[in-house]
Amino acid sequence: MQASTQRLRVTTRSIVDPENLLARLPLHDPVAWVRNGEGLIGWGVAARLEVRGPERFSRTQRWWSNLCASFDVDDSVSAPGTGPVAFGSFSFDDEASTSIVIVPRVIVGRRSGQAWITTVGDDPAALKAPPPVSVPESPNSVEWLDGSRTADEWAATVAEAVRRINAGELDKVVLARDIIGEVDGPLDPRHLLLRLAEDYPSTWTFCVDNLLGATPELLVRRTGDLVTSRVLAGTVRRRSGHDDEGLAQALLSSDKDTMEHEYAVHSVAKALAAHCTDLDVPERPRVLPLANVKHLATDVTGRLADSATVLALAASLHPTAAVCGTPTERAFALIRDLEGMDRGRYAGPVGWFDRHGDGEFGIALRCAEIDVAEHRIRAFAGCGIVAGSDPQDELAESRAKLQPIRGAVE
Repeated sequence: MQASTQRLRVTTRSIVDPENLLARLPLHDPVAWVRNGEGLIGWGVAARLEVRGPERFSRTQRWWSNLCASFDVDDSVSAPGTGPVAFGSFSFDDEASTSIVIVPRVIVGRRSGQAWITTVGDDPAALKAPPPVSVPESPNSVEWLDGSRTADEWAATVAEAVRRINAGELDKVVLARDIIGEVDGPLDPRHLLLRLAEDYPSTWTFCVDNLLGATPELLVRRTGDLVTSRVLAGTVRRRSGHDDEGLAQALLSSDKDTMEHEYAVHSVAKALAAHCTDLDVPERPRVLPLANVKHLATDVTGRLADSATVLALAASLHPTAAVCGTPTERAFALIRDLEGMDRGRYAGPVGWFDRHGDGEFGIALRCAEIDVAEHRIRAFAGCGIVAGSDPQDELAESRAKLQPIRGAVE
């Protein structure tokens, strides 16, 4: 773990609306969490934490609490996301990859007609305005290669998972796959972020330490005592020339997709019940349309009954059935046994948190890890496998879920 021991001044001031947040990002050390033009961006590194293991959330909370105690905060805006803010991207598997938390030196926020800038350290000039709008260069071309497994090998893995489900070992498992892009020309994370935000404005466009994407799934939001989680599970591809309303009705009536969705909703509601009262869990899902797919979606809300921070809530929720399976322990064991790759921070919690315990975490989906120096990108997709799953249908669904990243690069 690394953190500055120097006492730092944190200053937040209102600014003129910067409009397109992502267009203001500089090239180096960008972080972002933006949806429908609102959210937070940042750059520079005032403090950084790298943490591993099953205690990664609680160790992060302790580190953050100690760090916040060392700040001198001057916040004239005083709203969620003002003052000191950290951006976090956590590993899916506590036995595998490293989780990353970054406190930027400069943070710009925009919400409900209000905009602000926060600086960490003594740089009065940085408080005046964010950088000018920039136009990042786009790649010349990209060649996509197999990742950890070929498409046929992954389909065979799905078939094996279905066999084990039918044998009664578990109810559902989520299996992921990756593909590798070799990029010719510039690989600028800002180009990808701007494309993703333009094509998928209703998702949360994010970037933390070279993991970037556009997730449609909100793991948890805490604003004071109000807690919200959006569950997505059950997917149908949108195809040119097909009746959108017919696809939506087919999704709502699909036994396979509604079963997958029910598992995910139940796992979220059970985790939130440990911290919340007045839980509102709709009886039926709605259909959430995105540019490339439609999802079954349920928004679960509640009132916080204890002092749990958004970090603690994320720790309670992860992993949900939407990215792991049911029962959790058996699904996790099957993923480790069958998937054949390290997910890294894919499908882990990603988002931001402030000194009051408020914040937002999505699930890192529709995302990729980028290596700017090597001009290389690793994109991920996962599918929920239940008793009625067909390997070729799941392969087609995974390709649809890879399209946001592929489209942003190409």
